[in-house]
Amino acid sequence: MNCQSFDDVRKIVKEMDISFVQFWFTDVLGVLKSFAITPSELEEGMTEGMGFDGSSIEGFARIHESDMIAKPDPTTFQLVPWRSGDRPVARMFCDIMHPDGTPYEGDPRYVLKKLLKKIAEKGYTFYVGPEAEYFYFKDDKGTEVLDTGGYFDSRPLDMGSTLRRDTIFALQDMGIQVEYSHHEVAPSQHEIDLRYKEAMCMADNMMTYRLVVKEVARQNGVYATFMPKPIFGENGSGMHVHQSLFTKDKNAFYDASDDFNLSTIARQYIAGLMRHAPEITAVCNQWVNSYKRLVPGYEAPVYVSWARRNRSAMIRVPMYKPGKENATRIEFRSPDPACNPYLAFAVMLGAGLKGIENKYELPAPVEEDIFEMNPAERKAHGITDLPGNLYAAILTTEKSELVREVLGDHVFNKFIENKRIEWDVYRTHVSQYELDRYLPTL
Repeated sequence: MNCQSFDDVRKIVKEMDISFVQFWFTDVLGVLKSFAITPSELEEGMTEGMGFDGSSIEGFARIHESDMIAKPDPTTFQLVPWRSGDRPVARMFCDIMHPDGTPYEGDPRYVLKKLLKKIAEKGYTFYVGPEAEYFYFKDDKGTEVLDTGGYFDSRPLDMGSTLRRDTIFALQDMGIQVEYSHHEVAPSQHEIDLRYKEAMCMADNMMTYRLVVKEVARQNGVYATFMPKPIFGENGSGMHVHQSLFTKDKNAFYDASDDFNLSTIARQYIAGLMRHAPEITAVCNQWVNSYKRLVPGYEAPVYVSWARRNRSAMIRVPMYKPGKENATRIEFRSPDPACNPYLAFAVMLGAGLKGIENKYELPAPVEEDIFEMNPAERKAHGITDLPGNLYAAILTTEKSELVREVLGDHVFNKFIENKRIEWDVYRTHVSQYELDRYLPTL
């Protein structure tokens, strides 16, 4: 469904006898929020927006400044496939506004939109293609898996293929292109890769993707989770993010004369991501559990480095295929799928742009297995570590001028405040591990 204006929305709502239109947006942490309006209220909703209490949304307004407006984006209008029937339901993503119609600085969508406008003025378009992994479990009370399959396994080891198929059909019904899907390394772990898109569209698609995966699972009596590390001793779920900059229809990352087919802009962009990776880690890996995934030995990158073939590196440059210059891109491998995609895409782009603006030098690639290196060998290669837990990540992000600049003061402060609360709750919690280990002997 391809809507370009509110006139298109009006026409479809009338022709298809739409029963409700859901208004979607996210809080600072990337949790999807929504409310539904009837077609009789749609005209006001499209022209003036719909009011709501922002003080009840995480990271939004304080109680004395709580009035907010949700203004829908007509280009995001799609039918909700699990609410089909005689009178279908539709949805639109919203921009959040102050009552006077000015953009609300606490809206994650606005954070990304500002940065995309900035690079558009320089002639760039930012494309991203995430590979988001997730698990299927019997229910949300535990981690009982559906299968014991591994990477690229098929039936009978892969018992999630039907769930993935139904999910892909639902995504396609909502206008989201899927490249491929497969079983991942861990038992009951899966991946569906979305076709690369402009960053704002992809952030909307990622929010939709996470909901569709969960909803299709629920309808089939199982539970899907994007929790980064639900099973001890198994690989966690990552979200490798492929990204590139284009000037009109030309890939700004490609240079045929370079040994790696990387332009100067691409090299500076990679250098920016590498230099600022520790600062943006809290945004790309925002939960306590995220750092149970970011440990050596489980394919998750924990060291700041780049390479072409080496999948232990934090940034990988997929090999160039002759005749496919537009496919030249970089793959940032440390984020996980439970992040807020609007903020995560924004800080990735901000770090890369900082490298371009300041002409950062790109170090040599590291093609050796970094996990096999000892600390002295890593130091000799100039390889540093990402933060090892949420607290360390928060401390690094707190000092980051880059992250504050990209997110803006409001989102930056609210995000840090929330993460500090999460860490305090975690560090004061007495876990079963502690009881099992210490209670019998201390």
